[in-house]
Amino acid sequence: MNAYQPRASSHAFVLFDVLRAHERLAELPAMAEHADTALLGQVLEEAGKFVGEVVAPLNRSGDETGAQWNAGAVTMPPGFRDAYQAFWQAGWPSLACAVEDGGQGLPTAVEAVLHEMLNAANHGWTMAPGLLHGAYECIRHHGSDALKARYLAKLASGEWLATMCLTEPHAGSDLGLVQTKAVPLADGRFALSGTKIFISGGEHDLTDNIVHLVLARLPGAPPGPRGLSLFLVPKFEADGQRSQVHCERIEEKMGIHASPTCVMRFDEAAASLVGEPGKGLNAMFVMMNAARLLVGLQGIGLLDAAWQKANAYAQERRQMRAPGSSSKAGQADLIALHPAIQRILQTQRAWIDAGRVIAYRTALELDTQKHHPEAAQRDVAARWCSLVTPVLKSAWTEQAFTGASACLQVFGGHGYVREWGIEQHVRDARVAMIYEGTNEIQAIDLLVRKTLPDGAASLQALLAELADAPGQSPRTREAMHAFSAFVREQLVPHTSASGTAPEQAFWLADDFLRALALLLMAWAWDRLAASPHHDASAHAAFWRWVWPEFGMRMGMMDATVSVGQSAPAML
Repeated sequence: MNAYQPRASSHAFVLFDVLRAHERLAELPAMAEHADTALLGQVLEEAGKFVGEVVAPLNRSGDETGAQWNAGAVTMPPGFRDAYQAFWQAGWPSLACAVEDGGQGLPTAVEAVLHEMLNAANHGWTMAPGLLHGAYECIRHHGSDALKARYLAKLASGEWLATMCLTEPHAGSDLGLVQTKAVPLADGRFALSGTKIFISGGEHDLTDNIVHLVLARLPGAPPGPRGLSLFLVPKFEADGQRSQVHCERIEEKMGIHASPTCVMRFDEAAASLVGEPGKGLNAMFVMMNAARLLVGLQGIGLLDAAWQKANAYAQERRQMRAPGSSSKAGQADLIALHPAIQRILQTQRAWIDAGRVIAYRTALELDTQKHHPEAAQRDVAARWCSLVTPVLKSAWTEQAFTGASACLQVFGGHGYVREWGIEQHVRDARVAMIYEGTNEIQAIDLLVRKTLPDGAASLQALLAELADAPGQSPRTREAMHAFSAFVREQLVPHTSASGTAPEQAFWLADDFLRALALLLMAWAWDRLAASPHHDASAHAAFWRWVWPEFGMRMGMMDATVSVGQSAPAML
């Protein structure tokens, strides 16, 4: 089947027609010169050409060949290095980096669109630069002057790639169990020793150097997450000497075969401290928060790639007469005319289009949070990013997997055969529900850490803003008010730390996140419907087949709260 092809006009429609990004950017002094739809539209067009012509054609071959490990060295699939060298030399990694660091200073939303395209085109290849901007921001905000001078420009340009080394065999979601040690050296650096697993791009031949950001403990550090510090270990030192960092193996995985998932061993490797001792997670979360938005965009892109394949197949494949068809007896219709197939395709399109509105709005809020001259507006933007990012990461990666599986169903038996390429999307999409914080952890973070501590005040303010926005339909407003009332009157009194059954928050966190995702989709579809160019079939699909889930999730939360402490026994 044909490779994924970006449609820059679809992305531009959401950015400019729906979200009026140019008007938002004009309010930011640092971005005002880029509030030009012609300029930004041209960047999106060129991005689409590069992705479609250079990156997308390598997806199938990369999956079949995979990354290859040999005696500690990793060779990427044919064409991958050339594509990456062309990528960074053309300036694509530096789009949203600061001009003073060699970047282009463009809006984060443009970078977001680029990453959605890249992940849709070739998830395995895009894993390599996926952490690049997060590493750049981490060094920019927390690195010493010496580290900035050595690494910042290389990371901004993408000439060097970076990793995020957190996980250990015994320490996955619970980073407080990390045991990697860093011992002070006479020259002010540290000897870092330990083993990290699940390190994406820990070793490869795409670039001449790799910058590892590693969580470790200093001598005498307290146990748990407060004892963690962040360190930088390069693959090669400034004098060309190779660090004592070794790739012991790469994992054999369900999907993303072209991305080397490495087991990395550090043998007293010379490391530099990033930020303050004992505040490694503070520095690392700059990287992780950026990564979580990009993983949400992965979900949207992967779902779009699966939809493109399924939609193209449905426009060609003929089978039995469709219900209500005017075809003569014995004639076969395109399966695209069959309601069962229309339901699958229109439902995924509803998720893709609404997801773009929410994700691109989040990217605009990130720029607002950084650059708006008024503190109150920066606070509002920070609230949006804090509450919406876990929703994007969780709900859209789940839909990428279930939706890609539904798209495979369109092919029937052919979908289960590798020749057609749709099964790769199902395999590749599954991991996005796990990494950068599992979807369950995203739900707990949203409810237990970001909603309940302030009595849901931040969430209530967000929902009030959306409900009062111009163009919202009565049903969206009614649902938002009902959700707010439930949170205020039942959820907070029962599940907050001082409530009657605080542990119930963990039982219903998934339903809570999913319900909020559906509310955000309703808001997004009201925005989309205001444009004469929106997809009417996907709009109808949302209200007909997706939206009813909101009532179901509300009922499940209500039942969980009512059951109280007897839930574990009942199960």
